[in-house]
Amino acid sequence: MHFKKTTMVLSAMVLAATSGAALAQDVAREDTVIFDLDRTIKDPDNFNWFTPGTKRMHGAHQTMWEPLFILNYGTGEVDPWLATGFEQNADSTEFTISLRDGVEWSDGEAFNADDVIFTVSMALDNEEISSREAATIRAQVASVEKVDDLTVKFALNASNPRFIVENFGVRIFGSFLIMPEHIWNGQDPATFAFNPPIGTGPYTFTSSATNRAIWDRNDDWWGAKTGFQDLPAPQRVVFLESGGEESRAQLLAANELDAAQNVSVGTFEAVRFQNDKIIAWYDDYPYAAADPCARQLEINTTIAPWDNANMRKAVAAIIDRTQIVNVAVEGSTVPSETMFAQYGSMAPFIDAIRAAGYGLPATGDADAGKALIEAEGYAMGGDGIYEKDGADLTVDIHVNSASLEYTKTIDVIVEQLNRAGIAAKSVPVENGVFWGEVLPFGAYEMSYSWLSCGSVNEPWASMGRYTVKDVVPVGERSPGFNNTARWDGPAAEAYSAIVDAMASRPLGDPEVPGMVADAYQYLDAEMPFIPLVQSAKLIPFNTTYWEGWPSAENYYNHPFFWWNSTHQVIHNLTPAN
Repeated sequence: MHFKKTTMVLSAMVLAATSGAALAQDVAREDTVIFDLDRTIKDPDNFNWFTPGTKRMHGAHQTMWEPLFILNYGTGEVDPWLATGFEQNADSTEFTISLRDGVEWSDGEAFNADDVIFTVSMALDNEEISSREAATIRAQVASVEKVDDLTVKFALNASNPRFIVENFGVRIFGSFLIMPEHIWNGQDPATFAFNPPIGTGPYTFTSSATNRAIWDRNDDWWGAKTGFQDLPAPQRVVFLESGGEESRAQLLAANELDAAQNVSVGTFEAVRFQNDKIIAWYDDYPYAAADPCARQLEINTTIAPWDNANMRKAVAAIIDRTQIVNVAVEGSTVPSETMFAQYGSMAPFIDAIRAAGYGLPATGDADAGKALIEAEGYAMGGDGIYEKDGADLTVDIHVNSASLEYTKTIDVIVEQLNRAGIAAKSVPVENGVFWGEVLPFGAYEMSYSWLSCGSVNEPWASMGRYTVKDVVPVGERSPGFNNTARWDGPAAEAYSAIVDAMASRPLGDPEVPGMVADAYQYLDAEMPFIPLVQSAKLIPFNTTYWEGWPSAENYYNHPFFWWNSTHQVIHNLTPAN
C-alpha cells in the first residue's frame, strides 16, 4: 500500500481544516492535535445534544463539555471530574453528588448545583426530549434537589447502585451532560440550537463545517486556575472527517492525522511500514483494544430444534472461536470465554466463572457437538447432513450486512456448522431491518450481534438483560432488546432469581463474583446465546507530534477518543521531542 500520490491533496484538506475562516489565531502543526472523525457533521450549527440526530463526538464532549465522573476501565473506579464524589443511602435509592469548587463556564459564570438541577429538570419535564440519556434520567429519577451551591441530591424511583456510573460516569460513550442555566433558561429545549456553545472544558468552540470542527485552548480554564489539572499541551484540537480507511491511512502516513478510527490489520501494518511513529494499543498482535460489546450468536429458544438446550450446546461445541479470530478479523482480537468484555475491572467476575468451570474453550470440538446431536435422535445422512424423521437439520443465521466483520464471521460459522452436519445458511439483511424487525421481534433462528453489551465494570448490566421478566412472545418487541432469545423455564427462572438479587448489591460487594458464578451455571447449561469473540478496535495513534496516548503499557484508560472520556487522553498528551 502506497500513499505518496495523494499527500498533496491530503495536505490541502488538513490545511483547509486547520486554517478556516474566523479562527482566533494561527496555530502551528506541532501545537495541534488532529483526531479522525468517521462521519459527516450533518448539522454543524446545532449544539443542542438533546435533539435527535445531533452528534457530539466531533469534539463537543471531548474538549468543551466535561462529565461529572469518568469510569476507569482498567481499575473499575469512578474517577471524579466536575464532581468530587458521591454518597448513597443503604438501599441505593438516594444519591448525593458533591461538585468541585471553582468550576467555571468558559464565559466566567460559576458552574454549580443550579446548572445540574436545571438540566436534569429539563429532561424530567420535557417528554419531547428523546435522547437516550434524557430518557434514562426520566425513567430513574423521581426528584432532584439542591442542598447547597455545590451539593445535589437525587431521589430515585427504585434502588439502583449503578445510578452514578450509568448516568454521569461515561460508562459507554457518553454521559448526561450539564448545560449552563444562564444561557438555556427560557429556551425551548427541543429546538434551541445553542450556538455559539460554551462549556466548562479547557477548549472553546472556534468553527465547524460538515467535515471538521475546530476547538482552541482556553488559557483561562478553571482547572488550571484551581490546580485540578494543568492546561493541556495542545493549543488546538481538530476533528477532521477522514473519508474512510484508505484516506485515514494516507493521513497517518503523512503525519496529518494524530489519532485514527478503526482500521484493519493489513492497513495498520502498511501504515506502520511507511511511518514508524504509528502505534496501537498493543505493539504486536492483536494490536487492537477490546470494545465493550463482545460478539455472540443469538439463538431464538422458542424455535425447534433450538428450543432444546442440548442442541444449542452442540452448536457451541462445534464453533471454533480461534478460526473466527484468524479468518474473519485477521487476528485482531481474542476468543470470548464468557459473555463479558475482557477489561481489568471485569476480571473478578470472569475469574469466578472460569474457576467454576463454565468458560468456553478457544477452539471447537466438533465430535462433542456431534455426540450431542446424535443423542437427540439425529443420524448423519449420505450428504453429510444430519436428519431426523425425514427432515434435514438446518439453520438460517441472520446477519446485519452493514459490516464485513459481521458477514465474514457468519460465513466462518456457516462453514463450521456445515462441516459438522448442520445445513447452515447466512441470511444478510440491511441495518434497519436487522435492528428494527429481526432482533427485537424474534424473527430469527440464530443471528449475530452483541446483545450482552453493557457490563464494563460490574456484571449486572449484561446479566440483567436475560431475565425472565423481559420474555415476550415472538412477534412482540423485546423491551430494550433484552432477552430476544425468549429464554424461559426453570433454569431461566433460577438464573433470574440470582441476577435480581444481585441488582441491589452495591458496587464492589465481595459476594457478587460468587453470585455471578452461581447464575452462570444456568447459562452454561442452557446456552441461550453463544459468546464468540471479543469485539476490538484497532486504533492507530501517531507519535510524531504527540506522545502519551493510551495503550496496554500506558493504561490510564481505554483509547476510544470519540467518547466523553477523551478529556483524559488530551490531558495526557505531551509534545514529542
